[in-house]
Amino acid sequence: MELRLRRNLPVEAFMLFLVVLLRNSVVGAITSKHPCDFPAIFNFGDSNSDTGGLSAAFGQAGPPHGESFFHGPAGRYCDGRLIIDFIAESFELPYLSAYLDALGSNFTQGANFATAGSTIRPQNTTLHQSGFSPFSLNVQGYQFNDFHRRVQNFRTKKVDEVFKRLMPKTEDFSRALYTFDIGQNDLTAGLFQNLTLRQVRDSVPDIVGQFKTVIKDIYNQGGRTFWIHNTGPFGCLPYILDRQPVTTGQVDKYGCVGPFNELARYFNLRLKQTVDQLREHLPKATITYVDIYSVKYALITQSINHLRFKHALRACCGHGGKYNYNVHIGCGGKIKINGTDILVGKACADPTAAINWDGVHYTQAANKWVFDQIVNGSFSDPPIPLGLACRRQH
Repeated sequence: MELRLRRNLPVEAFMLFLVVLLRNSVVGAITSKHPCDFPAIFNFGDSNSDTGGLSAAFGQAGPPHGESFFHGPAGRYCDGRLIIDFIAESFELPYLSAYLDALGSNFTQGANFATAGSTIRPQNTTLHQSGFSPFSLNVQGYQFNDFHRRVQNFRTKKVDEVFKRLMPKTEDFSRALYTFDIGQNDLTAGLFQNLTLRQVRDSVPDIVGQFKTVIKDIYNQGGRTFWIHNTGPFGCLPYILDRQPVTTGQVDKYGCVGPFNELARYFNLRLKQTVDQLREHLPKATITYVDIYSVKYALITQSINHLRFKHALRACCGHGGKYNYNVHIGCGGKIKINGTDILVGKACADPTAAINWDGVHYTQAANKWVFDQIVNGSFSDPPIPLGLACRRQH
């Protein structure tokens, strides 16, 4: 007979929740007496950290995106801030301007090369065909290379001082924090292309191999401090639950698709092995691997313990169906009735009580909760706080 605890929570689920709390209390004891003084952040990734790249290239993510904090669209596929925004805030740095955004951008303290829909490996499809960005990680790496070279070039020339004030200092590239959150789309792209789980799994070594190449290239340009997120439990996201055919036996007790989450864990295992290899090959680098998967899975499966969060598997902003998600009518979507456009992809009344924003991405409230768990190093390897990410452990 299976032992059950209060509110009928399975023992293993309750223990996972306790792990989150205990790890926070233990690692939280580490204080940042001499925190890293990062002058800039350079970010690479997908929609989990895109602050306007895809919007600049293909059109703004319209309302109600951004409504909870920016009071309007701000290039983010979220109602407000992302984890990368909270990282910037923690160092009292401005929110990162998207590298692709030509207007209003200030790159003095970093740049964001992430775009929604990005993969590590280049895709052989267009954005219109598949929904995946042409700005894969290697392209983001090329963009960074060019950005770095041009900054160095301009710094040696006589250029307008106003222009100089919009770019980082040459020495800041070696002192900056380099953040990465990418990989989930490589897995889902395979599934949407009707590959089997085994075929997608077999592609993982090549995916992490290409990730490794980009890290080494940035290191060769002087990058020294890397903060790398693994991928989350995408088998718990509405757009996967709604679009992928699954059997009853594949759905776990929380409503997530077990085989998909198992694929995410396998990717994370190989990513962790890759990080370990990078530490050996890049002796001057400080590389932190962050277990985002465990934090997000705990939030989703234990939402009952977080009083403000409800409907863990249901999108806040969407239209119709079990998960309030419709691939044809997304967040902010409209339908035409008698010649008039009617908004049907509305946001829920209280996004602060929702975990999932639009079926694919997390709400600002969920992003803040995740950030609060990882900032002190509770889920990091090595277990050091974000504020000490530049300091190597001996």
